[in-house]
Amino acid sequence: MSSTRKSKIIRLLAGCTIALALGSRSPASQGMGAGYFPNIPLITHEGEEVLFYDDLVAGRTVAINFIFTSCPDSCPAETAKLVRVQEELGDRVGKDIFMYSISIDPEYDTPEVLKAYRKKFSIKPGWTFLTGEEDDIIFLRKKLGLYMEEIQNEDNDHNLTFIVGNDRTGKWIKRSPFDNPKVLANLIGFDLFGGQIFRKNAKSYANAPAAPDFTKGDYLFRTRCESCHTIGGGETRLGPDLIGVVERRDPKWLFRWLKEPDKMLEEGDPTAIELFRRYQEIAMPNLRLEDQEIDALIEHMRNESLRIRGRLASNAKRDRESIGSQRGR
Repeated sequence: MSSTRKSKIIRLLAGCTIALALGSRSPASQGMGAGYFPNIPLITHEGEEVLFYDDLVAGRTVAINFIFTSCPDSCPAETAKLVRVQEELGDRVGKDIFMYSISIDPEYDTPEVLKAYRKKFSIKPGWTFLTGEEDDIIFLRKKLGLYMEEIQNEDNDHNLTFIVGNDRTGKWIKRSPFDNPKVLANLIGFDLFGGQIFRKNAKSYANAPAAPDFTKGDYLFRTRCESCHTIGGGETRLGPDLIGVVERRDPKWLFRWLKEPDKMLEEGDPTAIELFRRYQEIAMPNLRLEDQEIDALIEHMRNESLRIRGRLASNAKRDRESIGSQRGR
Protein backbone atom coordinates (compact mmCIF):
# COMPACT_ATOMS: atom_id res chain seq x y z
CA MET A 1 0.00 0.00 0.00
CA SER A 2 1.40 3.43 -0.92
CA SER A 3 2.14 6.07 1.73
CA THR A 4 -0.52 8.29 0.15
CA ARG A 5 -3.07 5.49 0.43
CA LYS A 6 -2.09 4.81 4.06
CA SER A 7 -2.38 8.52 4.88
CA LYS A 8 -5.84 8.63 3.37
CA ILE A 9 -6.98 5.57 5.31
CA ILE A 10 -5.80 7.09 8.61
CA ARG A 11 -7.71 10.28 7.84
CA LEU A 12 -10.81 8.29 6.99
CA LEU A 13 -10.52 6.35 10.24
CA ALA A 14 -11.60 9.45 12.12
CA GLY A 15 -15.08 9.25 10.68
CA CYS A 16 -15.71 5.53 11.05
CA THR A 17 -19.37 4.78 11.80
CA ILE A 18 -22.24 2.60 10.49
CA ALA A 19 -25.58 3.57 8.96
CA LEU A 20 -28.97 2.17 9.72
CA ALA A 21 -32.27 3.31 8.25
CA LEU A 22 -35.65 2.20 9.42
CA GLY A 23 -39.28 2.34 8.50
CA SER A 24 -41.40 2.09 5.41
CA ARG A 25 -42.98 4.69 3.14
CA SER A 26 -44.95 5.01 -0.02
CA PRO A 27 -42.96 6.27 -3.03
CA ALA A 28 -44.73 9.62 -2.95
CA SER A 29 -44.41 10.30 0.77
CA GLN A 30 -42.35 13.19 2.12
CA GLY A 31 -41.22 13.96 5.63
CA MET A 32 -39.94 16.87 7.64
CA GLY A 33 -36.43 16.43 6.21
CA ALA A 34 -37.43 17.38 2.66
CA GLY A 35 -35.26 20.28 1.58
CA TYR A 36 -32.71 19.71 4.35
CA PHE A 37 -31.27 16.28 3.67
CA PRO A 38 -29.11 16.19 0.53
CA ASN A 39 -30.48 13.95 -2.19
CA ILE A 40 -27.03 12.68 -3.16
CA PRO A 41 -26.72 9.66 -5.46
CA LEU A 42 -25.42 6.44 -3.89
CA ILE A 43 -24.80 2.91 -5.14
CA THR A 44 -25.83 -0.17 -3.14
CA HIS A 45 -23.73 -3.28 -2.64
CA GLU A 46 -25.87 -4.83 -5.38
CA GLY A 47 -24.90 -2.07 -7.82
CA GLU A 48 -28.27 -0.31 -7.76
CA GLU A 49 -28.30 3.50 -8.02
CA VAL A 50 -30.41 5.25 -5.34
CA LEU A 51 -30.97 8.77 -4.03
CA PHE A 52 -30.26 9.34 -0.34
CA TYR A 53 -33.39 11.23 0.64
CA ASP A 54 -35.97 10.09 -1.91
CA ASP A 55 -35.11 6.39 -1.76
CA LEU A 56 -33.72 5.87 1.76
CA VAL A 57 -35.06 8.50 4.18
CA ALA A 58 -38.27 10.21 3.00
CA GLY A 59 -41.14 9.35 5.31
CA ARG A 60 -39.13 6.74 7.19
CA THR A 61 -37.76 6.19 10.64
CA VAL A 62 -33.99 6.10 10.14
CA ALA A 63 -30.63 5.74 11.84
CA ILE A 64 -27.50 6.75 9.98
CA ASN A 65 -23.72 6.50 10.31
CA PHE A 66 -20.69 5.40 8.32
CA ILE A 67 -17.93 2.74 7.93
CA PHE A 68 -15.07 1.75 5.69
CA THR A 69 -14.28 -1.92 5.16
CA SER A 70 -10.49 -1.69 5.56
CA CYS A 71 -10.84 -0.13 9.03
CA PRO A 72 -8.69 -2.21 11.42
CA ASP A 73 -10.60 -1.60 14.63
CA SER A 74 -13.83 0.28 15.30
CA CYS A 75 -15.75 -0.47 12.09
CA PRO A 76 -15.70 -4.28 12.38
CA ALA A 77 -16.52 -3.95 16.08
CA GLU A 78 -19.46 -1.68 15.25
CA THR A 79 -20.67 -3.99 12.51
CA ALA A 80 -20.57 -6.98 14.85
CA LYS A 81 -22.50 -5.01 17.49
CA LEU A 82 -25.14 -3.92 15.02
CA VAL A 83 -25.54 -7.49 13.78
CA ARG A 84 -26.85 -8.13 17.29
CA VAL A 85 -29.26 -5.22 16.89
CA GLN A 86 -30.51 -6.68 13.62
CA GLU A 87 -31.03 -10.02 15.34
CA GLU A 88 -33.02 -8.33 18.11
CA LEU A 89 -35.25 -6.61 15.52
CA GLY A 90 -35.80 -9.90 13.71
CA ASP A 91 -37.86 -10.08 10.54
CA ARG A 92 -38.94 -6.45 10.87
CA VAL A 93 -35.64 -5.56 9.18
CA GLY A 94 -36.43 -5.30 5.50
CA LYS A 95 -40.14 -4.71 6.17
CA ASP A 96 -40.77 -1.67 8.36
CA ILE A 97 -37.13 -1.31 9.40
CA PHE A 98 -34.20 -0.94 6.99
CA MET A 99 -30.51 -0.75 7.86
CA TYR A 100 -27.83 1.12 5.88
CA SER A 101 -24.03 1.34 6.08
CA ILE A 102 -22.41 4.08 3.99
CA SER A 103 -18.70 3.93 3.13
CA ILE A 104 -16.42 6.90 3.75
CA ASP A 105 -13.77 5.29 1.53
CA PRO A 106 -15.60 4.97 -1.80
CA GLU A 107 -12.33 4.70 -3.77
CA TYR A 108 -11.70 1.30 -2.19
CA ASP A 109 -15.22 0.26 -1.16
CA THR A 110 -16.75 -0.72 -4.47
CA PRO A 111 -20.11 -2.52 -4.49
CA GLU A 112 -18.22 -5.81 -4.83
CA VAL A 113 -16.08 -5.07 -1.76
CA LEU A 114 -19.14 -4.05 0.26
CA LYS A 115 -20.98 -7.20 -0.79
CA ALA A 116 -18.07 -9.37 0.38
CA TYR A 117 -17.94 -7.45 3.68
CA ARG A 118 -21.63 -8.16 4.31
CA LYS A 119 -21.05 -11.83 3.62
CA LYS A 120 -18.22 -11.99 6.16
CA PHE A 121 -20.59 -10.89 8.90
CA SER A 122 -23.48 -13.09 7.67
CA ILE A 123 -25.68 -10.01 7.41
CA LYS A 124 -29.30 -10.80 6.63
CA PRO A 125 -31.54 -9.06 4.05
CA GLY A 126 -32.79 -5.59 4.91
CA TRP A 127 -29.37 -4.12 5.73
CA THR A 128 -27.89 -2.35 2.70
CA PHE A 129 -24.32 -1.14 2.27
CA LEU A 130 -23.70 1.88 0.04
CA THR A 131 -20.92 3.83 -1.64
CA GLY A 132 -20.77 6.99 -3.76
CA GLU A 133 -18.67 10.06 -4.49
CA GLU A 134 -16.35 11.10 -1.64
CA ASP A 135 -17.33 14.78 -1.72
CA ASP A 136 -21.02 13.89 -1.64
CA ILE A 137 -20.53 11.59 1.34
CA ILE A 138 -18.54 14.21 3.27
CA PHE A 139 -21.33 16.71 2.60
CA LEU A 140 -23.88 14.20 3.87
CA ARG A 141 -21.88 13.55 7.04
CA LYS A 142 -21.74 17.28 7.72
CA LYS A 143 -25.50 17.68 7.26
CA LEU A 144 -26.09 14.81 9.68
CA GLY A 145 -23.71 16.24 12.26
CA LEU A 146 -21.39 13.23 12.02
CA TYR A 147 -18.34 15.00 10.58
CA MET A 148 -15.93 16.58 13.05
CA GLU A 149 -13.41 18.95 11.47
CA GLU A 150 -11.08 18.83 14.46
CA ILE A 151 -10.37 15.09 14.06
CA GLN A 152 -9.89 15.03 10.29
CA ASN A 153 -6.11 14.69 10.61
CA GLU A 154 -3.38 12.10 10.87
CA ASP A 155 -4.27 10.70 14.30
CA ASN A 156 -6.48 7.72 15.13
CA ASP A 157 -9.45 9.51 16.66
CA HIS A 158 -12.86 8.12 15.77
CA ASN A 159 -16.36 9.52 15.49
CA LEU A 160 -18.24 6.56 16.93
CA THR A 161 -21.72 8.04 16.83
CA PHE A 162 -24.69 7.05 14.75
CA ILE A 163 -27.95 8.91 14.40
CA VAL A 164 -31.49 7.55 14.52
CA GLY A 165 -34.57 9.52 13.60
CA ASN A 166 -38.13 9.60 12.32
CA ASP A 167 -38.46 11.70 9.16
CA ARG A 168 -42.23 11.88 9.62
CA THR A 169 -42.01 13.55 13.04
CA GLY A 170 -38.60 15.22 12.84
CA LYS A 171 -37.32 13.41 15.95
CA TRP A 172 -33.60 12.61 15.74
CA ILE A 173 -31.26 11.10 18.36
CA LYS A 174 -27.52 10.41 18.33
CA ARG A 175 -26.39 7.22 20.07
CA SER A 176 -23.33 5.04 20.47
CA PRO A 177 -23.40 1.84 18.40
CA PHE A 178 -21.76 0.11 21.38
CA ASP A 179 -24.84 0.49 23.59
CA ASN A 180 -26.70 -2.63 24.69
CA PRO A 181 -28.24 -4.20 21.52
CA LYS A 182 -31.59 -4.70 23.24
CA VAL A 183 -31.69 -1.03 24.23
CA LEU A 184 -30.81 0.10 20.70
CA ALA A 185 -33.38 -2.24 19.17
CA ASN A 186 -36.00 -0.91 21.57
CA LEU A 187 -35.15 2.68 20.60
CA ILE A 188 -35.20 1.92 16.88
CA GLY A 189 -38.10 -0.50 16.79
CA PHE A 190 -40.49 1.15 19.25
CA ASP A 191 -39.58 4.56 20.66
CA LEU A 192 -39.07 6.23 17.28
CA PHE A 193 -42.43 4.91 16.10
CA GLY A 194 -44.16 7.07 18.72
CA GLY A 195 -46.36 4.37 20.26
CA GLN A 196 -47.62 3.11 16.89
CA ILE A 197 -46.00 -0.31 17.34
CA PHE A 198 -47.58 -2.64 19.88
CA ARG A 199 -45.13 -4.02 22.45
CA LYS A 200 -45.70 -7.67 23.21
CA ASN A 201 -45.26 -8.74 26.83
CA ALA A 202 -44.38 -5.19 27.88
CA LYS A 203 -43.57 -4.89 31.58
CA SER A 204 -44.16 -2.06 34.00
CA TYR A 205 -41.21 0.07 35.14
CA ALA A 206 -42.41 -0.67 38.67
CA ASN A 207 -41.36 -4.30 38.16
CA ALA A 208 -37.98 -3.51 36.64
CA PRO A 209 -35.07 -5.23 38.42
CA ALA A 210 -32.39 -3.18 40.09
CA ALA A 211 -29.56 -2.16 37.80
CA PRO A 212 -26.58 -4.50 38.22
CA ASP A 213 -23.36 -3.16 39.71
CA PHE A 214 -20.91 -3.78 36.85
CA THR A 215 -17.19 -4.02 37.44
CA LYS A 216 -14.92 -2.19 35.02
CA GLY A 217 -14.01 -5.48 33.36
CA ASP A 218 -17.66 -6.54 33.09
CA TYR A 219 -18.55 -3.23 31.45
CA LEU A 220 -15.65 -3.52 28.99
CA PHE A 221 -16.64 -7.06 28.05
CA ARG A 222 -20.27 -6.11 27.47
CA THR A 223 -19.44 -3.04 25.38
CA ARG A 224 -16.33 -4.21 23.49
CA CYS A 225 -16.29 -8.03 23.38
CA GLU A 226 -19.82 -9.38 23.67
CA SER A 227 -20.64 -8.77 20.00
CA CYS A 228 -18.30 -11.59 18.97
CA HIS A 229 -17.67 -13.64 22.12
CA THR A 230 -19.38 -15.37 25.03
CA ILE A 231 -18.06 -16.71 28.30
CA GLY A 232 -19.58 -20.15 28.68
CA GLY A 233 -22.19 -19.69 25.97
CA GLY A 234 -20.35 -21.45 23.16
CA GLU A 235 -18.53 -20.02 20.17
CA THR A 236 -20.27 -17.64 17.78
CA ARG A 237 -19.80 -17.31 14.03
CA LEU A 238 -17.49 -14.36 14.77
CA GLY A 239 -15.31 -15.64 17.60
CA PRO A 240 -14.50 -18.36 20.16
CA ASP A 241 -16.05 -18.92 23.57
CA LEU A 242 -13.71 -17.29 26.11
CA ILE A 243 -14.44 -19.49 29.12
CA GLY A 244 -11.08 -20.52 30.59
CA VAL A 245 -9.13 -18.40 28.09
CA VAL A 246 -7.02 -16.88 30.90
CA GLU A 247 -5.77 -20.35 31.81
CA ARG A 248 -5.47 -21.63 28.22
CA ARG A 249 -3.34 -18.81 26.87
CA ASP A 250 0.09 -17.62 27.93
CA PRO A 251 -0.45 -14.46 30.04
CA LYS A 252 1.95 -12.34 28.00
CA TRP A 253 0.40 -13.52 24.73
CA LEU A 254 -3.14 -12.79 25.94
CA PHE A 255 -2.23 -9.32 27.20
CA ARG A 256 -0.59 -8.38 23.92
CA TRP A 257 -3.46 -9.91 21.89
CA LEU A 258 -5.90 -7.62 23.69
CA LYS A 259 -3.61 -4.63 23.25
CA GLU A 260 -2.46 -4.90 19.61
CA PRO A 261 -4.00 -7.83 17.71
CA ASP A 262 -3.46 -6.03 14.39
CA LYS A 263 0.31 -6.02 14.89
CA MET A 264 0.32 -9.70 15.87
CA LEU A 265 -1.50 -10.56 12.66
CA GLU A 266 0.94 -8.47 10.62
CA GLU A 267 3.84 -10.29 12.29
CA GLY A 268 2.32 -13.68 11.42
CA ASP A 269 1.77 -14.91 14.99
CA PRO A 270 0.64 -18.56 14.46
CA THR A 271 -2.26 -18.45 16.93
CA ALA A 272 -3.46 -15.09 15.60
CA ILE A 273 -3.38 -16.42 12.04
CA GLU A 274 -5.22 -19.61 13.02
CA LEU A 275 -8.01 -17.61 14.72
CA PHE A 276 -8.23 -15.25 11.73
CA ARG A 277 -8.68 -18.16 9.32
CA ARG A 278 -11.11 -20.05 11.55
CA TYR A 279 -13.55 -17.15 11.92
CA GLN A 280 -14.24 -16.05 8.34
CA GLU A 281 -11.05 -13.95 8.17
CA ILE A 282 -12.61 -11.30 10.40
CA ALA A 283 -9.68 -9.72 12.19
CA MET A 284 -9.78 -9.17 15.94
CA PRO A 285 -10.10 -5.35 16.10
CA ASN A 286 -7.64 -3.18 17.98
CA LEU A 287 -9.90 -1.83 20.73
CA ARG A 288 -7.29 0.72 21.84
CA LEU A 289 -7.43 -0.48 25.42
CA GLU A 290 -5.24 1.01 28.12
CA ASP A 291 -3.11 -1.38 30.20
CA GLN A 292 -5.39 -0.99 33.22
CA GLU A 293 -8.42 -1.78 31.06
CA ILE A 294 -6.74 -4.94 29.78
CA ASP A 295 -5.97 -6.02 33.35
CA ALA A 296 -9.62 -5.42 34.33
CA LEU A 297 -10.88 -7.35 31.30
CA ILE A 298 -8.62 -10.33 31.99
CA GLU A 299 -9.71 -10.35 35.65
CA HIS A 300 -13.36 -10.35 34.57
CA MET A 301 -12.83 -13.26 32.17
CA ARG A 302 -11.03 -15.21 34.91
CA ASN A 303 -13.72 -14.58 37.54
CA GLU A 304 -16.61 -15.21 35.17
CA SER A 305 -15.05 -18.48 34.01
CA LEU A 306 -14.66 -19.61 37.63
CA ARG A 307 -18.24 -18.59 38.41
CA ILE A 308 -19.71 -20.47 35.46
CA ARG A 309 -17.61 -23.57 36.04
CA GLY A 310 -18.59 -23.53 39.72
CA ARG A 311 -22.25 -23.31 38.78
CA LEU A 312 -21.93 -26.18 36.30
CA ALA A 313 -20.12 -28.34 38.87
CA SER A 314 -22.79 -27.58 41.48
CA ASN A 315 -25.55 -28.50 39.04
CA ALA A 316 -23.78 -31.72 38.10
CA LYS A 317 -23.35 -32.67 41.78
CA ARG A 318 -27.02 -31.98 42.45
CA ASP A 319 -28.02 -34.14 39.49
CA ARG A 320 -25.82 -37.02 40.68
CA GLU A 321 -27.26 -36.82 44.20
CA SER A 322 -30.78 -36.77 42.76
CA ILE A 323 -30.08 -39.87 40.67
CA GLY A 324 -28.51 -41.63 43.66
CA SER A 325 -31.48 -40.77 45.85
CA GLN A 326 -33.92 -42.17 43.27
CA ARG A 327 -31.93 -45.44 42.98
CA GLY A 328 -31.93 -45.86 46.79
CA ARG A 329 -35.69 -45.82 47.05
